[in-house]
Amino acid sequence: MSQTTPEPGGTPPAGTATGFSLAAVERFLMAASMGVLCLLTMANVLVRYFTDISFAFTEEISVALLVVMTLVGASHAFATRHHIAITFLVDKRPALAALAHRFGLVCGLLMFGLLAGYGVLMAWDDYSFEVTSPSLGVPQWWYTVWLPVLSILIVLRLLAQLIQRGEH
Repeated sequence: MSQTTPEPGGTPPAGTATGFSLAAVERFLMAASMGVLCLLTMANVLVRYFTDISFAFTEEISVALLVVMTLVGASHAFATRHHIAITFLVDKRPALAALAHRFGLVCGLLMFGLLAGYGVLMAWDDYSFEVTSPSLGVPQWWYTVWLPVLSILIVLRLLAQLIQRGEH
């Protein structure tokens, strides 16, 4: 893992502003959403076991947390190059590695760009038609707005990688 804090008397690591790292924020968000998800699920299991009553609203929150955790995790994986890569063709022809990597980045840009665009439309529909969530009755756009926002974060991460690859 890369260091995110400067050495005493030193300068902040490259790619950070005064030691601030988007990767650190992503790791915190992933851990926090997983922690809240575990606590909600455990509370629901315990309440159901001891009282035969279920907290139905926890499923709604859990799904939203899973979406956030998945998209933040995907952003972090792309940025740190820990995403899933199918390397069969590249292993057979190593000369194709750079081209295959760029092709994968462009495909990711296309997919997450479309996801962001359709996510904006979905969130806007939820907002304009005043759709409420089934269990809690809160505005549905509170949940759906995170799909385009986090998809745009992934697009920015992929663009940064494309730009970095172009400089090398």
